[in-house]
Amino acid sequence: MPALEPPKRAQVLVVGGGPAGSYAAAALAREGFNVVLFEMSKFPRYHIGESLIPSVRHYLRFIGAEEKLASYGFTRKPGSAVKFNQYMREGYTDFVALGAENNAWNVVRAEFDQLLLQHAAACGTRVCEQTRVTTLRFARDEAGSADELGRPVAACYETALGGRGEIGFDYLVDATGRAGLMSTKYLKNRKFNESLKNVAVWGYWRNTRMYGEGTERENAPWFEALSDESGWAWFIPLHKGLTSVGVVMGQKELGIRSRAASSASSTPFTPTSTPRHRPPLAKKNSSNLADRYLSFLQLAPGVLELIGDGELVRVQSEEDPDEDAPVARSASDYSYSADRYAGPGYRIVGDAGAFIDPFFSSGVHLAMTGALSAAASIAASIRGDCTEMEAARWHSSRVSVSYTRFLVVVLSAYKQIRSQSANALADIEEESFDRAFAFLRPVIQGSAEMGKKLCEDEVQRALDFCVHLFDPTTPEQHEVVRQKLIAFCHFQEDDAVSPFAGDGTTHIAGEAGSHTREDPARLLDVHSPIIDPTKLEKLLRQHLHVRCPSPRSQLPSERQRAVESEVKMVLDKVNARRVIHAEHGNGLNSLEQETLDGFVVRLKRGHLGLQKISR
Repeated sequence: MPALEPPKRAQVLVVGGGPAGSYAAAALAREGFNVVLFEMSKFPRYHIGESLIPSVRHYLRFIGAEEKLASYGFTRKPGSAVKFNQYMREGYTDFVALGAENNAWNVVRAEFDQLLLQHAAACGTRVCEQTRVTTLRFARDEAGSADELGRPVAACYETALGGRGEIGFDYLVDATGRAGLMSTKYLKNRKFNESLKNVAVWGYWRNTRMYGEGTERENAPWFEALSDESGWAWFIPLHKGLTSVGVVMGQKELGIRSRAASSASSTPFTPTSTPRHRPPLAKKNSSNLADRYLSFLQLAPGVLELIGDGELVRVQSEEDPDEDAPVARSASDYSYSADRYAGPGYRIVGDAGAFIDPFFSSGVHLAMTGALSAAASIAASIRGDCTEMEAARWHSSRVSVSYTRFLVVVLSAYKQIRSQSANALADIEEESFDRAFAFLRPVIQGSAEMGKKLCEDEVQRALDFCVHLFDPTTPEQHEVVRQKLIAFCHFQEDDAVSPFAGDGTTHIAGEAGSHTREDPARLLDVHSPIIDPTKLEKLLRQHLHVRCPSPRSQLPSERQRAVESEVKMVLDKVNARRVIHAEHGNGLNSLEQETLDGFVVRLKRGHLGLQKISR
């Protein structure tokens, strides 16, 4: 894009041109607001975080960018394969089972981010690249806000050519990534999660194999728990023949393994278990990291199998334009959040406010959720849908709730990967948990006397419930179970209990009613309400007649136990997917339908804002 001179004033200043900043800018510009975006780099620029989830296409559709992404040529992601146990087969989540156009993509972030930034400019945003904000200027809010900082009203900046200046604005969107201008420099409220202090090491390969070749799963990404339970690995196919392969470990575990790898660096790798091709290493530090990276891959046999005879290659970035790019890269993946993401005249979005973990590929989804939340709440404030403080409070709630949902799912995965329970309560904000899992708390509490205050036992129950999201099932299994449920279901109107009976307003199964012929399909429908696991088990044993013990024996046969186990595993997985499906599948639905602080989003172009819901 041509270099643009920063103006003296903007209605909305967006700082940062990643997915969160570009999305917020595009959404606001399409509403007719005067938007300026400052980006410190010159795009395209390298970034990690290449795997998207299906919700992203729905977000892009709202700002008119879906077709640009779909036609670009990024690698189609039909689903994802996850293997937690080396002695069991992988599980597979089929995205396109819910619709032929429900696939996601794996993207080269330098190109994806540039596409979004250019789209923001095409929507009317004035984009100023290589422009860095150095300080913000605040003024006391005329409304008498209790915020000690006051309202941000101007930003001082520097350009790559040495220019300096100041721009005034009415609203600020902080999309500065992990640097977190507002959170780290002014609010100083960033909190790191003790249970997710991880480090990622990764590289890029060519001529690798393909997962699910020749099947409907072809070229889906592969995620695998490491054999020593220290973390997990990814295998993500990209376009232009590249594959991203990485390992995520806890900081302590990585330190221990790094020392072990260093002490054994003189021992040659065996070609039968290690990728055979690697480029010459120009630097000692690069060589050490590459050696450690290759040693970590030994803990992921499924990834090694997919790499096959692939070649480890260098991928250039803006950080190394005049020298060889590194063979392997590393970055801290420390998880963090904050106690608020908005205040008078400002909104914080994406990694600038919170970051969870690469697992479950939630980064871009949360960035766009926060970006649309920021745009809607700013538009609502300008248009008088609510007060500025109501709008800011709603944005903080929206970001916190979405973050907490994905955090609990990711923590449940790590509990399975590491085969241990971390003290998760310290990393979960109680009010956000209450809002994010209000529909789940009665299920996980059961008959236990939990009380109103969140406790560690309840958090662990939530993790145990959500971990079924990663059960090793396949689409073929789901179809087999569907047929079995239809065959097993004996409709007895006198005493059968439908898990979906009730007044239709609650997310928890009712206690009255009778089966209908729709129940087997609804049991496997991720859009249906969550079912209390105890009711689900009762349904399986008493009403669906899964066990069907023979008259000669009170104990089920081995085959019958296997049938029950398969049915239960599939239904548990579907039940767990309901926790996250509204956001994972189509985040726009949750914004329109989930009331927070008395408001929902009004998603109508030209009228974007917040709508008050009367109780």
